[in-house]
Amino acid sequence: MATKAGTITPPAPAIDSNERETTFDIFRRWGYLQASLDPLGQYLPPEPFPTPAPEGESAKLARSFYCGTIAAEFMHIADPDRRQWLQEQMEQVPAKPDQKHILTRLIQADLFEQVIQSRYLGTKRFSLEGLTVLIPFLDRIFEVSATRGVTKAILAMSHRGRLSVMTNTIGRSAAEIFTKFEDVDPRSTMGGGDVKYHMGATGDYTGPNGEKIALHLVSNPSHLEAVDPVALGRARAKAERIGKGGSAQVLPVEMHGDAAFAGQGILAETLNMATLPGYNVGGTIHVIVNNLLGFTAVPEESNSSRFATDIAKRLPIPIFHVNAEDPDAVIRIAAIAAEYRYRFHSDIVVDLVGYRKHGHSEVDDPTVTQPRRYAIIKDRAPLYQLYAKQIGVDPAAEAQAIQAGLLEDQKTASKADHIPHLSSLPTYWAPYRGGELKADDNPTTGLPAEKIAALVHATTKTPEGFHLHPKLKKLFEQREEMGAGTRPFDYGMAELVAYASLLETGTPIRLTGQDSQRGTFNQRHSVIVDTETEVRYTPLANMSDKQGKFEVYNSLLSEAAVLGFEYGFSRDFPEALTLWEAQFGDFANGAQIIIDQFIAASEAKWGLLSGLVMLLPHGYEGQGPEHSSARIERFLQLAAYDNLQICQPSTAAQYFHMLRRQSMRKWRKPLIVFTPKSMLRHPDASSSLADFAKDAFQNVLPDHEVKSPRRLLVCSGKIGHNLRVEREKRKDMGVAIIFVEQLFPWPEEELQAALDEHPEAQEIVWVQEEPANMGAFFYVMPELRRMAGQRAVLSVKRTASASPATGSAKAHEMEEKTLIDLAFGA
Repeated sequence: MATKAGTITPPAPAIDSNERETTFDIFRRWGYLQASLDPLGQYLPPEPFPTPAPEGESAKLARSFYCGTIAAEFMHIADPDRRQWLQEQMEQVPAKPDQKHILTRLIQADLFEQVIQSRYLGTKRFSLEGLTVLIPFLDRIFEVSATRGVTKAILAMSHRGRLSVMTNTIGRSAAEIFTKFEDVDPRSTMGGGDVKYHMGATGDYTGPNGEKIALHLVSNPSHLEAVDPVALGRARAKAERIGKGGSAQVLPVEMHGDAAFAGQGILAETLNMATLPGYNVGGTIHVIVNNLLGFTAVPEESNSSRFATDIAKRLPIPIFHVNAEDPDAVIRIAAIAAEYRYRFHSDIVVDLVGYRKHGHSEVDDPTVTQPRRYAIIKDRAPLYQLYAKQIGVDPAAEAQAIQAGLLEDQKTASKADHIPHLSSLPTYWAPYRGGELKADDNPTTGLPAEKIAALVHATTKTPEGFHLHPKLKKLFEQREEMGAGTRPFDYGMAELVAYASLLETGTPIRLTGQDSQRGTFNQRHSVIVDTETEVRYTPLANMSDKQGKFEVYNSLLSEAAVLGFEYGFSRDFPEALTLWEAQFGDFANGAQIIIDQFIAASEAKWGLLSGLVMLLPHGYEGQGPEHSSARIERFLQLAAYDNLQICQPSTAAQYFHMLRRQSMRKWRKPLIVFTPKSMLRHPDASSSLADFAKDAFQNVLPDHEVKSPRRLLVCSGKIGHNLRVEREKRKDMGVAIIFVEQLFPWPEEELQAALDEHPEAQEIVWVQEEPANMGAFFYVMPELRRMAGQRAVLSVKRTASASPATGSAKAHEMEEKTLIDLAFGA
């Protein structure tokens, strides 16, 4: 071969294909260990391969692909087609990206932060500086996705960089964001609202060729990863609204902090949903906004492995790590991520490794805990300047123009007289409202006997040739008797008839929970299994061609992620009846963050409504501390300004009317239901066919059976049935028993009428099974005292306790007998 100087050089030695493949395979598997990822060169130093690293031309080429500023982990994926596609993407010279666009977006992102820092010094904003490459990264994700048919994107993220994403990605004006810093109308949010970096936002992305994607950044509390399942639930609902192929049109993008990704359990639960039938959304792009710090904790204090992303290796999905100061590499991986999601309908993780210019927030001094790192950061130029130098462009003029525009926006914000809304609701929320409960929010829910009978038949119909379990055959015969009016309805049948009645009118229903298809207590059997083939059949999903969609899923063994997903689903499918069922009511405490931050507070904080139903089995039956209480007290402590509905229906028909009321109301509030266990089939809680024809759910069940009682026992749930049994046993008709079926909103008018029905009774006694520091005691007693007039108000309850219930069945019986005796004044 001749060189320019005219000399002859020998040709490059031929590379044996087997040797090349062996060498490349080693780098595909281990190259990520020697990639250059930390822009500051402090963390993630190169590690040796577990096997000797090859040398030679093949190794040099492979190293250029796998040990640069991109680290790829994909050899744990079992599917050879996916591995082959990924290695083809990695083992090629990338096309040159639109560097002018990248530079512009970096300038916009960096200067947005700088203007806030200069104009609102000392306020928290959780700056994106050090990782502003996220903005062009998202651009590229949406640009590629739009060409692949995506029309909607759901974004979830915590507070780091959120304001920048609102402006530079979602499309809210900088003036709108600056107005939040001005805090111009504090009276409008007294007792509510939220900080600016928790708020949601909506907007549009428009691609180079005019393609549009509707963007929705989901509201999120400070509980960093709590939004993960919520966003996926919203994506699932939006996809189901579209219909067939909907998941291909709806793209979830979830942005995480590095320490949160490694440390927050709800993230691991959410990852596990990826391919489950009830939760699959067609793939999620997970982005780690990785500043290699968790508040003040360094990586070795936050995760037990090299990368925060290692938790994602439980799934057969690719994981890319990219040095955030190589924007071209970041944009390249964005395109690969979007294309991979489109091709394989799979999750993918992209770890953008950068730094955090300021402390955890701008009022924090990070030099106290990371002095060496922040000595480097102090003198580091903004990314847009580094990139401009890299591509040989002077950014000064463009930066000056962008800064001038931002400063003008800040002036506009300083003159604002109201707080702007950063989001708009979809049109399907138009028929629904929140706020205070009104008298007309009580639809007629009763149905005639012939309609009930037809609905019962629909729930028990099986395909020809289906081999039904003998026990279920007997149960279905009994259910037909219920429909015929010859057997009282139990809760299981009442629930299914309520669902059938709504499905018939086109209302979609989604029910999930651990073992919810059958029911923890063997009470539901909404899905039946052929005893010979194990083929499953759902009668309620096969009523007619015009019915609403019925879905019931046995959930993964999680409370937090599953409840968050269902809350999210309810947010984008308000006309559906969406229900989550706890296996036992007290298991809901595993999802306390979702309950506190989303279900109870979303209307007050963000103006967002939900009609989610929580079914929480509750009742003291000697089953121990973890299978007795659904913690009524906690929900009542969260109740204010009609934000929740809290009910404990004491009969099967009441349960039927309550479910129908929840769906038929235009007043959309979460419904917390304390459901029975032992009373599911108990005769005392059963209902006649005629009870289903009554007008509506009764918030209070008065006692019309007694005349001139000496004492009024007011209670809720199973204890009321125990009291009625005891009254019959004692033949003591001097005691009236009133059931409070809805605890919140407090049914003052109905309860006052029930109390006034017995003016001669001089004592009103609140009776509960729970200890004195639990249950509804703290909430009910002030209300009863206010309503009682001159009558004495007493209470009967278990002694205050740190644990909800005894673990001894015999001790339980002794306590229960004492409660009953005290209630009757013995």
